Order: sequence, then structure tokens, then C-alpha cells
Amino acid sequence: MTTPPVATTDRLAGKRVVVTGGARGIGGAIATRFAAEGAYVSILDRLVAEGTGLAADIGGTFHEVDLLHPDAIDSAMHAALWDLGGIDVLVNSAGILKFSPLLEITVADWNEMFSINTRAMLTTMQIAARSMIAAGTGGTMINLASMAAKKGGAGEGHYAASKAAVVALTRVAALEWGNHGITANSLCPGYILTEMGAATRTKENIAEWSGYSPLGRLGEAVDVANVALFLASSESAYLTGQALNATGGMVMH
Repeated sequence: MTTPPVATTDRLAGKRVVVTGGARGIGGAIATRFAAEGAYVSILDRLVAEGTGLAADIGGTFHEVDLLHPDAIDSAMHAALWDLGGIDVLVNSAGILKFSPLLEITVADWNEMFSINTRAMLTTMQIAARSMIAAGTGGTMINLASMAAKKGGAGEGHYAASKAAVVALTRVAALEWGNHGITANSLCPGYILTEMGAATRTKENIAEWSGYSPLGRLGEAVDVANVALFLASSESAYLTGQALNATGGMVMH
């Protein structure tokens, strides 16, 4: 069963949004949903064809970036802010997922995971915060973590740790930048049916994993995008420093 279509109400009319990892998957769904709600969206991703195609579809812009390299992030972020004339909402959706038993995780594995999943967020957040503070109008930051940040999982040691770090980093941002009118929240998806992992996903996997949710299904990217929309809208103005679950009840804390 898929989620039903949703009506749009211009809840983000005029908002200037940067979405990392916005070429496809959850990031793509967020970029699409936000644009439908009236936002101006700039996508940052390493997937050029998909990113430029989606940006054209939603009337946004695209900038190629390799999140392993801070200088590349700096350049892409400033190009996006130039396109938009500033920034109101930052969505850090980009990330990688790789599995390895704890005894087999190498230093290179660990560094790659943290560089992309956590350190890159720090860089984008710093750039966005400086712009928001200089503008004096506040802003919103939404960082994609994972239910792995709260419960872990066998073979996910470096992934779960990187996502737990995202939750902690987001809470510190909420504490340090709240007096500038900036809210910062993390969003923790569960099993979401996206391109990530699709190559090895089986019908048996889907049936098994669906059983972990009281709702009896796995999530669609739009399920996460809808929660992100709430966090980006004025309706969440008094919500900051939180780690919201979008797990279909697989995690309830």
C-alpha cells in the first residue's frame, strides 16, 4: 500500500531552501514536496543527471558536490545561496549506508561514513547559519538522521554512530543558535522504500520488515517529506532540538 496524494497549500511560499542529497530518494521527495508548497529550492548532490533533471522539473537549481571534500561543499553552498538570494531552510538529506561487522570496520570505512554523514552537515550548517544570522530573520535546519541513531542494528556500527552524532550535533545547533531565531531538528526515518538498498531488497525482506511496524507497511519517501514539511513550516516554530521519528512505530522514543 502506498501513501495517498496530498493537497498543497503554499505552506512554504517564498521560502529559500537548500536540500543536500536532493537528486532522488528522501531528499528528492523533500525537494519536490517543498517546491509544490511554494519554496524556491536548490539541490546539492553528486548525481548530476538526476539532480539537474529534478531541478528543472520543480523550477529549482542544481549544484554538483562531493561531500567528502569541505572546499567543494563550501563552493556549492555559496553558489546555492547566490541563486536563492539567501537561505531560510537547510535540509541535510545526503548520506551513505554501508554494512560491516564491528570487527571488520576499518579506519577508512569509519572516516568515510562520518565525513559524509556528519562532518558535511557541520559545514553546510555553518554556512547556512552565518547567512541566517547576518540576515537577522532566523531560519530552519532539518538534519536527516535515522532510527539507527536510537536503536542501532547489527552491521551498522559506523552508520548508527554517525547518525547518533547527527542528533547530537543538531541539538547543539538548537542551543547555540536559538537566540538568533534559528530552529534545528533532526528527522529519523525507519525502513523507507528508496533507491538505497533496492538492488538487494527482496519481497521477503519487505514482508519481514513491514511486520516490525504496527502499521504493517514500510515507509515511502513522501512519508518523510511530509514530516520535513511540518518542520520547515511556521507550524513548528516552537519546536527545536528534537529528533522526530518517521518509522511507522518501529521506534517510539
